[in-house]
Amino acid sequence: MEIKSAEILDSAAMKRAISRIAYEILEKNKGTEDLALVGILRRGIVLADLLKKRFYEIEGVEVPTGVLDITRFRDDIKKGESIPETSGTKIDFSVENKKIVLVDDVLYTGRTVRAAIEAIMELGRPAKIELAVMIDRGHRELPIRADYVGKNVPTAKSESIQVEFIETGDKECVELKKDRD
Repeated sequence: MEIKSAEILDSAAMKRAISRIAYEILEKNKGTEDLALVGILRRGIVLADLLKKRFYEIEGVEVPTGVLDITRFRDDIKKGESIPETSGTKIDFSVENKKIVLVDDVLYTGRTVRAAIEAIMELGRPAKIELAVMIDRGHRELPIRADYVGKNVPTAKSESIQVEFIETGDKECVELKKDRD
């Protein structure tokens, strides 16, 4: 079986999407006061850092940014199974009364976001929680939607989306991957 891929966003389009998301977040939240970004482990961290840099370029303000490891909150770990020890969460600020923007690369079923919300709520009570993603590919299993989306890409369940950042690899793009027999 061969995998066929098609580029959905190139590097320039990704940069434009990140800028648009940053401006939308700033506009909706009336600036950066009490705003914090929390990247969901792995590629959400890179996107959160890119948004943080963009906020600084626009507003001249360093927005607190954290890393969230949701492993312990996943719903696909069966009862009785040992929960893997994780130490990936690194949030060096209080979430109390903050406007938290959860950041991830791809929104699919919504289960990762549900776990992330649960993890954040365990740390305190934010004023609100919003969601920013580079790609929304549909197929929700939970009533979750993104507040900020780089691009909506309707997909088949047999397809996948790969978001590549230059910070974590050798290229920067979003690709749609299809199985091809």
